[in-house]
Amino acid sequence: MFVSERETIEFLKNCDNIYIFTHQSPDGDCIGTGFALHDFFRRTGRRSAVLCSDKFPEKFKFRTDTENDSDFTPEVFITVDVADKKLMGKYEEPYGDKINLCIDHHVSNKDYAERTFLKADDAAACQVLYGLFRTMGFELSDYSAACLYTGMATDTGCFKYESTSAETHEMIGEIMRHHKLNYAVINRSMFDIKSKARMILESKFVNLMEEYLDNKLVIAAVTIDMMKEIGIDYDEFEGLAPMTIQLEGTEVGVLMKEREPNVFRCSFRSADSVNVSEICQTLGGGGHAKAAGCTVEGDIESAKAQIIEAVGKALK
Repeated sequence: MFVSERETIEFLKNCDNIYIFTHQSPDGDCIGTGFALHDFFRRTGRRSAVLCSDKFPEKFKFRTDTENDSDFTPEVFITVDVADKKLMGKYEEPYGDKINLCIDHHVSNKDYAERTFLKADDAAACQVLYGLFRTMGFELSDYSAACLYTGMATDTGCFKYESTSAETHEMIGEIMRHHKLNYAVINRSMFDIKSKARMILESKFVNLMEEYLDNKLVIAAVTIDMMKEIGIDYDEFEGLAPMTIQLEGTEVGVLMKEREPNVFRCSFRSADSVNVSEICQTLGGGGHAKAAGCTVEGDIESAKAQIIEAVGKALK
């Protein structure tokens, strides 16, 4: 059930002993939202823990190295930036049907939670949470401010995606005025610093890109064997998907990453007018109009064939 801002704030003010779930393949937005919410609960005398099906990428350690509360029995379950309970990974079975509140900004949200606070026009879940904090008059710590900045920066591609609104910039301005954070260091960590293996992968990435549908679709597929050969971890692929739409004439780009044998996590990007969220929904996923994802099963060629068929229908 979709709920109002007032109802969401009342719920957040009155719950305790909380598990906060982020989505699998965690990014800066779900990490920033989850740990800023955890900090809110801690600073208002409540116990909580942030849980994720996958490990948090090393580059977010300066956000995730805070300690979870322990020795409590969870009573409340919240998801952040999770449009579909399937994205909870290993936590879906024990907790997917028990979610009391979902805080999200994906238009494809499945409304699986008891309460869903959705702001589909917001650029990031961190922007949604910052709006809640601002309305309730909660004074951010520098740590929370850094978490929220990180989420908004990463989900907007450092504020270059069209989802970035005037309100996004206004919120970032408020954070910068009231908190002493080294934004240059955060941005360098998020967007510039790369492992040697990641740089090797990027140097090979152009050769991985294949063109289909009169060059309107680009697919780059990475298998488990390729990852082992290069010596790169799965979580180091974050930020590569936008490269698939850099080729002139491309309308849809897809990065396929093999999570386990014959199971590909696919990140879609739209260069202009194609709604990739709608495409991903036909494949069991979802997301935003310009950035979405899904999971496709099968060997690499059959997985590509499913994507080509779905994108071909959309282009027609």
